[in-house]
Amino acid sequence: MKKIINLPEPHFKSSISVEEALLKRRSIRSYKNESLSLEEVSQLLWSAQGETTSWGERTAPSAGATYPLEIYLVAGDVEGLDSGLYHYNPSNHSLILVKEGDLRRELAHAALDQYMIARAPITIVICAEFKRTTGRYGERGIRYVLMEVGHVGQNIHLQAEALNLGTVVIGAFYDEDVKEILGVKEEPLYLMPVGKK
Repeated sequence: MKKIINLPEPHFKSSISVEEALLKRRSIRSYKNESLSLEEVSQLLWSAQGETTSWGERTAPSAGATYPLEIYLVAGDVEGLDSGLYHYNPSNHSLILVKEGDLRRELAHAALDQYMIARAPITIVICAEFKRTTGRYGERGIRYVLMEVGHVGQNIHLQAEALNLGTVVIGAFYDEDVKEILGVKEEPLYLMPVGKK
């Protein structure tokens, strides 16, 4: 039986404007040695792919609403959440435990020894199942998926800024190593470690 963790409800207002978040957004690679709260993690995951309507539209645009992206959470230091790999389920805003244990060092090694991943409390891994989009749009769908991951990455960046957290988009990693560590079939596109500035 799968272990499911219901996430706290996301907030839809904050004290920081979109304009201020855009102004302050930076790539942050160094984090305090402090835990993240489950509320912060919830908000970050909602910003990535959370549902915004009763019929399933999400926080980021998707060509033909094909939603090819899958969001995984590598958790190492989150209050109230065991270390492990989790899959984000947008339809009920929950996490499904995929693998127990702290995978941060392995993931950092697969990312060309970028050890901010090992030190960050979490890393959000954005993967794609290209066939969902190419099945409808042919080869052009590849471009649409790559556009979509950019939208999601920016959402996470701006949400992190609104929470006074830091993140960076990492694209330099060995794809097959990341897939093996996570045990996923989808193609990894972004790694986004997140922590307190």
